[in-house]
This record gives sequence, C-alpha cells and structure tokens, in this order.
Amino acid sequence: MGGSLGKCYDPSGSQFGIPTYPWRYAPKGLATRRQLRARGLRPGGQPIAAQVLRPRYRRGPLTAYLYRVDRAKKVRPMTPAKWAALAKANRARRTCPKCRSDAGYVIPTSLGVCVPCAYPEDQRAA
Repeated sequence: MGGSLGKCYDPSGSQFGIPTYPWRYAPKGLATRRQLRARGLRPGGQPIAAQVLRPRYRRGPLTAYLYRVDRAKKVRPMTPAKWAALAKANRARRTCPKCRSDAGYVIPTSLGVCVPCAYPEDQRAA
C-alpha cells in the first residue's frame, strides 16, 4: 500500500489504539453500523472491534467504526407504541406553527413555517 493508504494501515492497533484499516480494506467478519443494519442486525452493546480511515485532502480522515458480525444481534422489531410515536413526530414536523394546518410535507427548518405562510404575497399573485 502506498501513499496515504499506508498511513491508515495499522492492524495491530499500536498507532491508533484499535486495529485500523484503509477505506474498503477491512477484513471479512467486520461491518459498520449501516452494513449491520442492512443485514437486519445491530451491534448489541459490543465494543468497537476496529476502524476504517479514509484520508482526505487538507482535512482529517473520515472514520468508520467496525463491529464483529458474529457477535451482532437482531434488530428489535417496532412495537405499535413506537409506530404511534413515530407517526406523531412526523405529523408535528408537517404541521405549520402559524396556520396550524398539515402542509403535506416536512416544513423546512430554514423557513420555520409552510411555504404559503412564508411567502403570502406570492400566493396572492398566483
């Protein structure tokens, strides 16, 4: 491995404290949280087994933590109470605080209100 990839290769963990591999060079049997989730798994309280570093120009490297797949647990299923809480949270994100109506979309945080309330003069012209 040459260049910046060699700086990220530390399988013994002597330099970074945990085994470290370059981006896309992680050994089999290790996966990130997203990769575990795609398989229907979760870390399940296990410690970080290794990390993957991706060097970047003029900035610090991107870091992704790896977990052992064989020690991962299945994702807990959503309960009816969790589904209800999620629906309530999404409804709150769609409700305009000014006109109190359901906008039908998630209100942008940059506006803080629905588009008709943010730009009332544009609505009258149309």
